[in-house]
Amino acid sequence: MADALLIGVSARIYHPNVPHADLGGIFTKTLHYLEQSAAHWVIGGGALALMIPPVESEGLLRRIDVSLSDYAERLDGLVLQGGADVSPACYGERPLDPAWAGDPVRDQYEMELIDAFITAGKPVLGICRGMQLINVAFGGTLYQDIATQLPSAIAHVDPARYDSQFHRVRIAPGSRLAALYPGFTHAEINSIHHQGIKELGRELVVEAVAEPDGMIEAVRWQGPSHVFAMQWHPEFMAQRALQPGQLDGGPILREFLGAARQRREASGAAGPET
Repeated sequence: MADALLIGVSARIYHPNVPHADLGGIFTKTLHYLEQSAAHWVIGGGALALMIPPVESEGLLRRIDVSLSDYAERLDGLVLQGGADVSPACYGERPLDPAWAGDPVRDQYEMELIDAFITAGKPVLGICRGMQLINVAFGGTLYQDIATQLPSAIAHVDPARYDSQFHRVRIAPGSRLAALYPGFTHAEINSIHHQGIKELGRELVVEAVAEPDGMIEAVRWQGPSHVFAMQWHPEFMAQRALQPGQLDGGPILREFLGAARQRREASGAAGPET
């Protein structure tokens, strides 16, 4: 593994001001954590997964000591894992319900990560919340709650079924995603989200939509580096025996890691980064 790619995974954040703080002990502290299956999915592709901790002014480190750009310079790619809602404040709205206020601290941290890795020309892969945040980073907006704002939509989340909730998607003909899955025009993917893309961000193209409601399920940046994001969780699907028609996330991971390898080799040919 001496030559393994180093892939940064954004941290989920536990804030002790939520009701679980009354558990005491470590739950009275801010926690940065990595969901196991996200790390194992990356490792399963032959790379090393490293969680990137947020750098906050309230922490022990000052921002002048280390920046997220330092991670972007040294790592080969970035995976944005799922988790808390994106705050409507990020796209100029107020929460329609206090429960949908999201996590502005994580939003700011991951926005900086996206900018740092794109600036460094390193590939970025977004999962679920990660796709939503990428859309917002490029100037797009979100439905704060699909069931409320689009009552005719299919069910995109079922807490009782969680990652066993599946629905059908249509893959855009001629898209890069279609090229990754030759012979697939439709597929079944898991669905664990109540927010979704409303207005598409700048320079993003849609590569998959839900059927029959047309909710955006995958996007790709048209810029010079690799940025792809999907609304489903391939890391959860990798843990189960897939049924016919369900989408294996392997081709998406291999494409992402291939872009990371290509970027590393191009940097090596140009000389070491400073």
